[in-house]
Amino acid sequence: MNKKTNSIGIMQGRLTTKHGRSIQFFPFDNWQREFEDAASIGIDEIEFIFDFYNYKSNPLWTANGVREINNLISKYKVSINTICADYFMISPFFRTTKEIQNNNISILETIIKQAGLIGAKRIEIPFLDNSSIKTEEEEIIAINVLKITMSLAKEKNISINIEADLVPKKLKSFIDKFGKDSIGITYDSGNSSGLGYDPKEEIKTYGKHISNVHIKDRVLGGTTMPLGTGDTRFDDLFEGLNKINYKGSFILQVAREKDGEEKGTIKKQKEFIIGYINKYLNK
Repeated sequence: MNKKTNSIGIMQGRLTTKHGRSIQFFPFDNWQREFEDAASIGIDEIEFIFDFYNYKSNPLWTANGVREINNLISKYKVSINTICADYFMISPFFRTTKEIQNNNISILETIIKQAGLIGAKRIEIPFLDNSSIKTEEEEIIAINVLKITMSLAKEKNISINIEADLVPKKLKSFIDKFGKDSIGITYDSGNSSGLGYDPKEEIKTYGKHISNVHIKDRVLGGTTMPLGTGDTRFDDLFEGLNKINYKGSFILQVAREKDGEEKGTIKKQKEFIIGYINKYLNK
């Protein structure tokens, strides 16, 4: 296999057959097996999903589940660096009641505590689609809510990451409003190409705030496609990441292909990205 220095991971569920489910879900029926399958094809990490549906059954939520996660990490040497808190896409912090907002804060604080128990480094908060920030008032609410959890996150050595569909300068302004508090950006290559953003401009704007990269390909204004078949400008993306000396993870959150062939699909996608890593980051 080609030399690489950056960690390559998958979004949880990508090694599980879809069986009619949406493109992204927590694989209750197969999550343990994904560690074994990931290790067998040279995947370094799994980005763990904490979804809204059946969240109390998520292994991250319980003491027994955390023990099982840690055993799998130790057995297969596949780490969990990031918790993708998709819970807050379904139940955002704004456009809701004060009761739900307070419950969301409590849920986030629990996720932070549990994440620390499995060695995760960051919690990823999506401000996309149903949870997209649309007004100045919603931005203020989002900032205030996240600031409430900052001290706990610092105590647990967890950083908060934002994945948002804001235009680059607006997202940078949003991040800057946290002042000295540590907050990062998860850059999603497919979401950006789907919105028509310039990856060089984005990466130059965000700089060292980028601490995780989701890899996908998407057509402008359209859906996710197999890598190399959409409008994502991978050369510009990796050239930009080279300029900021990016050393973080690349998480494959790519289009699904044929059911039952998930391992082969992920292996092919991994090799696609290793080519760009070697071309731009391993010079």
